[in-house]
Amino acid sequence: MATETTGSGGLRHHGDAEVRDDGAALVDLAVNVRTGTPPRWLRERLAASLESLAAYPDDRAARRAVARRHGLEPDRVLLTAGAAEAFVLLARGLDVSRPVVVHPQFTEPEAALRDAGHRVRRVLLTEADGFRLDPASVPADADLVVVGNPTNPTSVLHPAATLAALAAPGRTVVVDEAFMDTVPGETESLASPASPAGGLPGRVVVLRSLTKTWGLAGLRIGYLLSDPDTVSLLAARQPLWPVSSPALVAAEVCSTPAALAEAEEVAHRTAADRAYLLARLAEFDGLRPARAVAASSFVLVRHPAAATLRERLRELGFAVRRGDTFPGLGPPWLRLAVRDRETTDALVDALTRAGVPRAVPRQAPSVGAASVGAAATSGEQQAAAHHEQRETAAQQVRGA
Repeated sequence: MATETTGSGGLRHHGDAEVRDDGAALVDLAVNVRTGTPPRWLRERLAASLESLAAYPDDRAARRAVARRHGLEPDRVLLTAGAAEAFVLLARGLDVSRPVVVHPQFTEPEAALRDAGHRVRRVLLTEADGFRLDPASVPADADLVVVGNPTNPTSVLHPAATLAALAAPGRTVVVDEAFMDTVPGETESLASPASPAGGLPGRVVVLRSLTKTWGLAGLRIGYLLSDPDTVSLLAARQPLWPVSSPALVAAEVCSTPAALAEAEEVAHRTAADRAYLLARLAEFDGLRPARAVAASSFVLVRHPAAATLRERLRELGFAVRRGDTFPGLGPPWLRLAVRDRETTDALVDALTRAGVPRAVPRQAPSVGAASVGAAATSGEQQAAAHHEQRETAAQQVRGA
């Protein structure tokens, strides 16, 4: 790990740039939004909400629903126009002077801080450490720490105990949990009364998004969870009616038990699809996944000529996310969204056509019980490795 202070070049590049112009002709592995979404039931509820567009938005029902979903009181919930608005509110609304952002991660938190005039320091996690966070690497004088969990683009899920160890008097810890619902059981979340966040010193803020699982990037809906004073402080920075009526309906219906059960099913399916993707990528020589335990709906991979490979894949009909715009990474990195097995098989064929050499003769896994078992075994191995991380972090906290 290293601490770095640097400029903001490239922070505004996001995966949508890879598909903005001719995305309809490409298989999108660049944007981490689930394909085939929004589901039909959600589209129907959104369509029905258009009947009430003559009325000004009323966020009370949505706030109550989100609060119930996390076992909190409504005064601990702030609905926002996506997580991006929350980052701007935090950057401009908190009285902080020594912010630190843990990288690699989503770049909007740092961009928002810099736009608000802050001088940002970076803690850079490394592949040698599995992109895992050591709380001791964060400068002791930091009064704001921002970290993603699970982290985009590394897909690493930090133990809740590790994040709890960041808390300190006079410090605000912001945890971006935009991808937490892609993790089965939402393990390691700080967004519930059962998490370690309740009795921690300082201030803890958790951000959530409905974009990834429900396919609502264009609707702009997310929310922030914190103590009532922080919620009131940030709400005062919002304009009137900052979230549209359809977006409020989405927040409400996606917080129901039925929606949460569907999201959990999707998370388990994503985990199996991720294991399959990693197994197929292992067939290649020179293209390798990051040496880290992937836990979300995307994986980070390394190739010595990543830029050339990205362009070649584009010619073959696949859009992938460049990794060099993430602080702490560099030209060899690419990010791939997890898709279904048919899409993964098509990607493997494209990689072969692109000239990526194979490590072993091709033996494509079948979609039968054997391959399901192999994927499950891989997922179990990842879960075991993550459990070991949790135990180590908990021991560190108890020993602190």
